[in-house]
Amino acid sequence: MVQPIIIEGNSPFPSPERALSEPNGLLAIGGSLSPDRLISAYSNGIFPWFSDHQPILWWSPDPRIGLALEKHAISKSMLKFIKKTSLTVTLNHSFEQVIRHCAELRVDETWITQDMISAYLRLHHLGHAHSVEVWQEQKLVGGLYGVAAGSVFCGESMFHTVSNASKLAFHVFCRHFKHWGGDYIDGQVENPHLLSLGMQSLPRARFLRLLKDSQEKQIDKVCWQQQGLDLCAYL
Repeated sequence: MVQPIIIEGNSPFPSPERALSEPNGLLAIGGSLSPDRLISAYSNGIFPWFSDHQPILWWSPDPRIGLALEKHAISKSMLKFIKKTSLTVTLNHSFEQVIRHCAELRVDETWITQDMISAYLRLHHLGHAHSVEVWQEQKLVGGLYGVAAGSVFCGESMFHTVSNASKLAFHVFCRHFKHWGGDYIDGQVENPHLLSLGMQSLPRARFLRLLKDSQEKQIDKVCWQQQGLDLCAYL
C-alpha cells in the first residue's frame, strides 16, 4: 500500500505528483508550520489540513479548484447588491479577527486549530498572508483570508454572519487583485460554495504550471497595504 511521505526538520517536500489518490491529495506527514515551511508549501502547490488530534498533514489534490481572474464575472444580482449595500470592505485591517471568526463558525470542522491560527498570524506579519474584511458599521460580518504566492492567491477560508458578506469580500477582492496584476484564485478543494462563486476544476498538473509561472511575477506591495476597498472601483 502506498503511504504518504514522512518529513522531518527542514527536509524538502516531495513532488506533488507523489500525492495519494485516496485520500485524494494526501502527500506528506510531519514537519512544522514555520513560515519558511508554509511559504515553501504554497509555492509548490501544497497546503496543510489536519485536526487537533492529528499530526500535520500536507495535501495537493487532483483536480484542484480555482478561478482565472480573466474569467471572473459578477452576476447582475450581485452587482446590484454591491452598488446598493451599506457594507464596507477593507484589506488587512483585522487578520486575526477574520481567521478566528472562520474557526469559530466551523465548530464541526476543527482544522483551523490554535497552532494554525498562530502560524498564519506569523505569515501575515511577514507580509505573506492577507485578509479581506466586511463591516456593517463597526461590526465585522464577513471576510476571507489566504496566502499570496506570486500572482496566485491561495484562499484558505471565508465566513459571513450577514447575507452576501463573504461573496462581497470575494468579488471585490478579485477585482482588486486583478487590478494589481493577480492572475488566479486557488480554492484548493471543490465544494458547492466555491462552485457558486465561479470556480472551476483544474488538473493539478496545469495548476502547478500556472503556479510556477506566477512565481516570476511580482505583485506591487501597494496591493497589500492596509486600506479600504472601493466597492465600485473596478466594476
